Amino acid sequence: MRAAVVVFPGSNCDRDLAVAFEAAGCQVDMVWHKDSELPQGIDIVGVPGGFSYGDYLRCGAIAAQSPIVKSVKAHAERGGYVMGICNGFQVLTETGLLPGALLRNAGLKYICKTVGLRVETAQSAYTEGYAVGDVIDIPIAHHDGNYFADADTIARLQGEDRVAFTYTDNPNGAQADIAGILSQNRRVLGMMPHPERAADAGHGGTDGQALFRALAGALSTA
Repeated sequence: MRAAVVVFPGSNCDRDLAVAFEAAGCQVDMVWHKDSELPQGIDIVGVPGGFSYGDYLRCGAIAAQSPIVKSVKAHAERGGYVMGICNGFQVLTETGLLPGALLRNAGLKYICKTVGLRVETAQSAYTEGYAVGDVIDIPIAHHDGNYFADADTIARLQGEDRVAFTYTDNPNGAQADIAGILSQNRRVLGMMPHPERAADAGHGGTDGQALFRALAGALSTA
């Protein structure tokens, strides 16, 4: 499997994501935000966490207009896989690849801690390494992680089994406890928690490993 990790000014989880992909057996290309095209042969694009463009204007809004994101959107629109984590999730909602928006945390404070996530679906390349109902421990680190969408969108996400993860103890006020969602074709995942920070025993937890292993396995047989 070949992965691309996009790097914006202010990205700070790009290397972590690349290491997690590599540990799962991927070849990884780091792609600068000013590049206009993804490398040939990419299976999945990772949009990492951090503070792209300093989170000026609105989290992810400027990054969504960068040259490389046009190629990321085209990759997704032709059926390619894209995973956005934390700031990457914000970027994906700003591009319209995923519905909804990420608002300021309900408590108006930055939160950095490990939280419990409930796996809501195993029907995706990202989550098939878990069982529905599994509770996993994954770190969060965000100020604007409060997922918001209108009632019809929430109902559609739930009805179409597109909620990937929910919080067991909602830390930020997210609607319906949503921590991660899937696109309609289930190939684009956005999530606020950081599985790449729980993919090595040295991190103090390895509950994120199954996501990367399942993804690598699914794409290697696709």
